Amino acid sequence: MAGAPPPVAATGRTRRARAAAVGRAPQDTPAGLGTYLLLATSMLFAAFPLYWMFVIATSTDEALAQIPPTVVPGSQFVTNIREVFANQDVFFLAGLINSVIVSTVVTASVLFFCSLAGFAFAKLRFRGSRVLLLFVIVTLTVPNQLGVVALYIVMGRLGWNGTLLAVIVPGLVTAFGVFYMRQFIVNTVPDELIESARVDGASTIRLYWNIALPALRPALAVLGLLTFVATWNDYQWPLITLSGTDFPTSMVAVSDLAAGNYVVYRRVLAGAFVATVPLLVMLVIGGRQIVRGIMEGAVKS
Repeated sequence: MAGAPPPVAATGRTRRARAAAVGRAPQDTPAGLGTYLLLATSMLFAAFPLYWMFVIATSTDEALAQIPPTVVPGSQFVTNIREVFANQDVFFLAGLINSVIVSTVVTASVLFFCSLAGFAFAKLRFRGSRVLLLFVIVTLTVPNQLGVVALYIVMGRLGWNGTLLAVIVPGLVTAFGVFYMRQFIVNTVPDELIESARVDGASTIRLYWNIALPALRPALAVLGLLTFVATWNDYQWPLITLSGTDFPTSMVAVSDLAAGNYVVYRRVLAGAFVATVPLLVMLVIGGRQIVRGIMEGAVKS
């Protein structure tokens, strides 16, 4: 173009600076003070209900009536826990044991069946796979409350109402777990690896067990924690099917502590705190795998 200045030849220093800029990995931007304050405030708001529950669980009845309310734990925690387990009208220990059994069995079943179904939808080609996957996705939009009456009737016909089977069997596989496993396998297990294993004579079960399953460990940790927490905290269906029995779950036992004309809230919150401890232990144990699973599931390889 006429009148345009001639290009300036790049010096050696300029070329080295450009090359260094091109080859340099992007650096993370350091977080400012405002970011840390926002995170700390959010953490305090999220953790305060749990802390307040612990404060009341360690205090006497007078602590609830104090104005301003106390925020310092008391010294009655052991006494309150003893009263919770000694309550003859609430089978709290049985509820904890039943919740451990139900949550463990349901979690193990969901991890196995959902990963198996997810592998089939992701890497196997069969007639009607898209229709079946669409059906699985559609079931996610149906609230569980709509099927309570029908589920109660089915469990009654089978003779399972009032037993742990009525709580375990309906949760052995979930639509969310199948869809989550399918998406994770699609993004992490390449088709070329599956085809090369087939050429070597690997069967479908071996493809799942030796190739897909090792890559699913982060996703299994995430799904396992979500399933365990959801099963442990389930209240409506166990209350319906186990009503009037001596085999409650932990959430039903906690609600029984709050029943009656006079509610002793220090006992209720002490029982609620004890029922929350297994969930905190699960979070501490699987924290790293959970973060890894979320990050790997968010980035397509």
